[in-house]
Amino acid sequence: MRSKTKKKLIYKAAGLLIFSICGLLYYLDSSVKPISANLTLMPNDEAMVSFGKEIYVQNCASCHGIQLEGQANWRQRDLNGYLPAPPHDKTGHTWHHHDKYLFDITKYGIEKMIGKKYPNNMPAYEGQLTDEAIISVLSYIKSKWPTHIQRQHDQRNISAKAYKKDN
Repeated sequence: MRSKTKKKLIYKAAGLLIFSICGLLYYLDSSVKPISANLTLMPNDEAMVSFGKEIYVQNCASCHGIQLEGQANWRQRDLNGYLPAPPHDKTGHTWHHHDKYLFDITKYGIEKMIGKKYPNNMPAYEGQLTDEAIISVLSYIKSKWPTHIQRQHDQRNISAKAYKKDN
């Protein structure tokens, strides 16, 4: 009788362990998805923008400029075929891209996104910056755009989400 009771306890413990592991895996998996699925920059969130400015100054300003002005002649390749860092202010093309694209290019880099080699100096920040830090930096950048540019960028996000829903 004792061996049957022991087996029942072992089976219950094993079942509880498997259930717990599955629950943990589900939690970990679902905690990652909302960032990419519902990614939205928050240029009006003061804490987010302030944190983003700190990260920008530490990681981005050396190339893209402290005032988001970019490098000189940013549309012309240098002798090695590289483009200088573009501005992230209203004069650049950053606001022409929707939030998810900006996040992905910052996190993964251009080469991973296009699937081939591409001459560029922009590092990928995967493993260096958290998703929240990347979103904060991009929120800071967006907070510096004039209102009419922010509205145009918002329209790009709406169009991108509608396109994704249709496809």
